[in-house]
Amino acid sequence: MNRIKQHREVIGHIIFWVGYFSFNSIRWGHYFGDYAYSIKSNLVEFPIHIFLCYFNLYWLVPRILSKKRFALYVFALIFSVLFMSLVRIVLNYLLVTTNIWPESAFEETNLFGLSYIISVFVGELYIVGVTAAIKLTIDRVRERDAQRELEKNSLETELAYLKSQIQPHFFFNTLNSLYALTLEKSELAPNTILKLSNLMSFVIYRAKADVVSLMETVTHMKNFIELEKIRFGSKLNVDFEISGELDGKIPPLILSPFVENSIKHGGISPEGTIDIDIRLHVQENQVIFEVENWLKDYQDSKENERLNGEGIGLENTIRRLKLLYKNQYQLNISEDNQKYLVHLVLPLNE
Repeated sequence: MNRIKQHREVIGHIIFWVGYFSFNSIRWGHYFGDYAYSIKSNLVEFPIHIFLCYFNLYWLVPRILSKKRFALYVFALIFSVLFMSLVRIVLNYLLVTTNIWPESAFEETNLFGLSYIISVFVGELYIVGVTAAIKLTIDRVRERDAQRELEKNSLETELAYLKSQIQPHFFFNTLNSLYALTLEKSELAPNTILKLSNLMSFVIYRAKADVVSLMETVTHMKNFIELEKIRFGSKLNVDFEISGELDGKIPPLILSPFVENSIKHGGISPEGTIDIDIRLHVQENQVIFEVENWLKDYQDSKENERLNGEGIGLENTIRRLKLLYKNQYQLNISEDNQKYLVHLVLPLNE
């Protein structure tokens, strides 16, 4: 891959110099009305152009300028350009024409006239500056693309890590429910295993996708709720209200941790039941998701956090939201009148 990249760079450099040589030869050939003279003079001058450009880009810049030795860099650049300008003047006189500085509007008789030297010096400095600007622009673009690729890979790695954390935490909770039923030798155990199988199928296979349909997400949450109802019986009351068309897609396992958190860590109502209100509304290419439950007693909440690691799945979900949506989502978590309320607004993928 590196060899292919190097070959492409070499070809790019050749194309640039051939193109620039052709353009310069045609331009000055048209100016003088003598294309043979223009080609010969450019054949002398272009090796000097090329030497100065690569000497600047691959020696002066990395060895001097990159070390912030600015004064030395300026001195070395001016000296090298001036020296090669004098070499160009002599070679043009010996190999191309004895007519000194034909480009000038005035007749020049001194081979090393100050105006002639300055003109050649500025011309060489110009091409050095142009190539340096092109190289700098290309390097900046490559650095930007490399940084974006690095950020993308880092984001994907972190998201994969967060998903891997959410799944074991999820299975830990659901297997606890199944374990309780097997201890009681309940007739509900086979149905629980079937529902757990469906949940595992979704989490193991569908959770690998970037997005899943909203319908799949709702079905997954309902399966989880039904599984928890088997465990808690009539003590668990869940009101799941859905409105709007379940079109569009969202990342997998982005809503279920809020439901899981409300059931596992929610408080008991005055009637002694676990009451959960879930509202999912779809409108104008966005989903509005709300979960409301009773707050737990402070001491019970701290003990539950110690035993069950409360908030692991929720914290990871919030982190995923920030990584996936940046500032394109709304999440408000509040406590009011002994109620814990989650209000989440997400844009839907087409």
